[in-house]
Amino acid sequence: MSDKVVVAGVGMIPFSKPGASPSYIDMGAQAVRLALKDAGLDYDKVQMAFTGYVYGDSTCGQTALYEVGRTGIPIVNVNNNCSTGSTALYLARAAVQSGQADCVLALGFEQMQAGALKSHWDDRPITRANVAHVLEELTRDVDLPRALKTFGGAGREHMRKYGTQMQTFAAIRAKASRHAANNPLALFKNIVTTEEVMNDKVMWPGVMTRLMACPPTCGAAAAIVCSPAFAKKHGLRSDVVILAQSLVTDPVESFDPPSMIAYAGFHMAQRAANLVYEQSGFGPQDVRAVELHDCFAQNELLTYEALGLCAVGGAEQFVLDGDNTYGGQVVTNPSGGLLSKGHPLGATGLAQCYELTHQLRGTADKRQVDELNIALQHNLGLGGACVVTMFGRN
Repeated sequence: MSDKVVVAGVGMIPFSKPGASPSYIDMGAQAVRLALKDAGLDYDKVQMAFTGYVYGDSTCGQTALYEVGRTGIPIVNVNNNCSTGSTALYLARAAVQSGQADCVLALGFEQMQAGALKSHWDDRPITRANVAHVLEELTRDVDLPRALKTFGGAGREHMRKYGTQMQTFAAIRAKASRHAANNPLALFKNIVTTEEVMNDKVMWPGVMTRLMACPPTCGAAAAIVCSPAFAKKHGLRSDVVILAQSLVTDPVESFDPPSMIAYAGFHMAQRAANLVYEQSGFGPQDVRAVELHDCFAQNELLTYEALGLCAVGGAEQFVLDGDNTYGGQVVTNPSGGLLSKGHPLGATGLAQCYELTHQLRGTADKRQVDELNIALQHNLGLGGACVVTMFGRN
């Protein structure tokens, strides 16, 4: 068993709008080839693969990977909603750390449809059906898609509880656009101001405009992880490692007592982060770069508090002080995040890994966070699962 797992190679394709992308087969295969090239490794050296996607038929992972090669390795398909990509990474890391394999591939891709997320099964209970009453009771005054009600409702609860202003969520979205302007792989690279976000189409009066929600996106990303011994044997770079990682699901507090902040995953994120801080020996005060799950600007603000980057109730001041960007306490989503980079569900977690790997290598170009030695990743999927990962410079 190895305490550290090396991130030997990463690959990511530019994200695109639904209808403008290649098929998931082409996207997935391209991301894998890029990760192999980055690692300087042939596919026949990969001993196992975990492939993640949400909207796809059975064994889509094999369909994509067979474009790269048919080597007979175990391929496991993964679906953990929006945390699918980082769940694939979690399983790949665990396989290496346990000694089950020396070199493992994690791949995530998504070929999405336009419009709000929806269930594709109308003949069975929806995900979270047994706790849906919490959402309905706390947002009965609005008729909106479930994801928007969930995260918008959580943002509204924060506003009512702590006096947070809608303009603060707009400032988070504007910050994301400034970061994404330096990311050639981001979907939206145009800079928007706080005022432009506030003046965009209203989705929920007093709570959310359209620009505060991430767009449906197509894309793929991949990572190759291996043991230090394997990296040394094959001459692979080993400067970025996974120091700690956790995957948690909903505790009782997610639904009882009823709270939209809790329902939107606050306690999952808090628990997962605390486990990683304990495992790694680093705390939130040590983190200077984080890729976190900003599916909505409201969730980014809530996640600052869940990860311990600021005190509970202190997120608005954290934003107003500029502590969430370059020159502040911690650079949040240097990639532009889901809000600007895009959110192809199965690929998102591995796109976060791609960004932080380049940040720790010092190869993030204009997005580079100076003097970075550790970086944190947070990827949330309702239903639920939350994965938090601490990366470090070896």
